Amino acid sequence: MLHLFPSINNSVQSIRFKTLNPCISLSRLCHFKAKRGFDSLNQTSSVQNSVAVFWDLDNKPPNAFPPFEAVVKLKTAASSFGVVRSMVAYANQHSFSYVPKAVREQRRERKLLNQLENKGVIKSIDPYVCKVCGRRFYTNEKLVNHFKQIHEREHQKRVNQIESARGSRRVKLVGKYSMKMEKYKNAAREVLTPKVGYGLADELKRAGFWVGTVSNRPQAADVALRDHMVDVMDKRKAECLMLVSDDSDFVGVLKEAKLRCLKTVVVGDADDGALKRVADAGFSWTEILKGKAKKEAVSVVGKWKDRDILKKLEWTYDPEVERKLYGSEGMFDDESEDLDFDGSDDGNSSDYIHKEDSGAWWELDTESDADSSKSQ
Repeated sequence: MLHLFPSINNSVQSIRFKTLNPCISLSRLCHFKAKRGFDSLNQTSSVQNSVAVFWDLDNKPPNAFPPFEAVVKLKTAASSFGVVRSMVAYANQHSFSYVPKAVREQRRERKLLNQLENKGVIKSIDPYVCKVCGRRFYTNEKLVNHFKQIHEREHQKRVNQIESARGSRRVKLVGKYSMKMEKYKNAAREVLTPKVGYGLADELKRAGFWVGTVSNRPQAADVALRDHMVDVMDKRKAECLMLVSDDSDFVGVLKEAKLRCLKTVVVGDADDGALKRVADAGFSWTEILKGKAKKEAVSVVGKWKDRDILKKLEWTYDPEVERKLYGSEGMFDDESEDLDFDGSDDGNSSDYIHKEDSGAWWELDTESDADSSKSQ
């Protein structure tokens, strides 16, 4: 029966082969190191058109804009230059505890509205809905109290239960409570006020940034960010570096990146700053948020491609390479040997040359001279 259906026969044989050779099925689950040639090819392909974003939060915090929206716009603009591989931000502890003026005003207005709602002076048209359980409240203060008394306590119980567990039980608890904890975080972001700062670090992490906190010493964040940029350049992890800062201390790093044939983009509010003069392209926060940087990135990338093509077409003379390719040594020696004339001759050619050169070169032959030459 199997001979009538060769495809079934092949599948049966393959199944038997796998059962007899368990190493083949196990090898797919193991991570073996690839060969050097293939590894280098994969590494170069991943580096091409890759972008790394570096943010100096001490110098350029998103004070006037919501952090999450600013990061989304920044990532959209960076993706116009290539694939965004990494996003890094550094700041000291003071930057994360600082509350901008716009956020302070919003909190002051919210507090005033809560007082007016409690007194019955104003009333919200739409009720305040709890995004965890769905209950509705007519005042914002009642929603906040409900959230703290019920959902915040439940969330803290889950966290304590996960931290106290070990091994496989902890893994099961994380999988069990992951959806509920994510739902709580999304709702708490709109209801509760952060205890420290205005949630800058959490918003950046939610948008995909890796956030590093340094000490409050001066220039600590600059040193950490500069070292991270140099490490990325040494390991060739990115082809384009995007720096969000106006600090002129990063001029040396950008110059080093250009010497290593890397593209550089600066985002800052200084129109004629030192960084924008060194970088290949520069944008302001307004251009990033309005989407103007994404449109201009098309022309910038086109110029980079033209520049790369011209560099490939450039020809530089290297005598060692030319000598190896064309074997210029000995070529002229062989020709000189072939073209070397022997001095021994009949003498006829010398007499002919002497006769031709008997007169001066500026004297023209007359008719009498021509007739005499014919008679001879």
